[in-house]
Amino acid sequence: MQTKSIQVKGLRKSYKQLEVLKGVDFEVEQGSIFALLGSNGAGKTTVVKILTTLLAPDGGTAAINGFDVSSQQDEVRQAISLTGQFAAVDEILTCRENLIMIAKLRYLKNPRQVAEDMLKRFGLTEAADRRASTYSGGMRRRLDIALSLVGKPKIIFLDEPTTGLDPEARIEVWKVVKELADGGTTVLLTTQYLEEAEQLADRIAILHEGRIIANGTLSDLKKLYPATKVEYIEKQPSLEEIFLSIIGKKEAM
Repeated sequence: MQTKSIQVKGLRKSYKQLEVLKGVDFEVEQGSIFALLGSNGAGKTTVVKILTTLLAPDGGTAAINGFDVSSQQDEVRQAISLTGQFAAVDEILTCRENLIMIAKLRYLKNPRQVAEDMLKRFGLTEAADRRASTYSGGMRRRLDIALSLVGKPKIIFLDEPTTGLDPEARIEVWKVVKELADGGTTVLLTTQYLEEAEQLADRIAILHEGRIIANGTLSDLKKLYPATKVEYIEKQPSLEEIFLSIIGKKEAM
């Protein structure tokens, strides 16, 4: 039986008169990659902020490794790490200095060795003593994820981690995410790039107008797509076609 790293039930959140989350339910298994898909304004970042204790829900419950996000925030924060849409690195510091700083902030023993280990793991050793401001978008994002993993959190939240990256840098990040899950880290990924979810996720949930309207494996979601018309060859639907069909839009995004 799989252990549930994240459990969300009936989650609600409003901003003044705007109800952003209208009863969101999902679970994430330990060591898996869970992709939360949705258009701009669907509420993906709001879900992440609630699960990472940055925002209080208006209703419902959410638990991280069995700890309630509202009443057990310290325990939740010790188990998680968050990488937002924009790289949170200190551009004045070098890559090595960034890693050492975070290790010290987490009160880890031998922060220099921790930094060396992360440099090797993320292929940043050669650029370790360059300022982060000189890094490409892909290298900066790799450093950002490396910083998030200092201290070995059990769950990592990646909120649109490849926004603004070129295709080559995006593939770099995908490789890192897959390695995280292979090593037992639970990953919750929000994205607008449907190919990203198709490549990475064990399970995919579609958040639309404040609710989860579909949740399953890619194979499960393909079954929700209208039957394929067979003429000469059978065309399998892409995740983009499935997504648009489920939320009721026929035109391409």
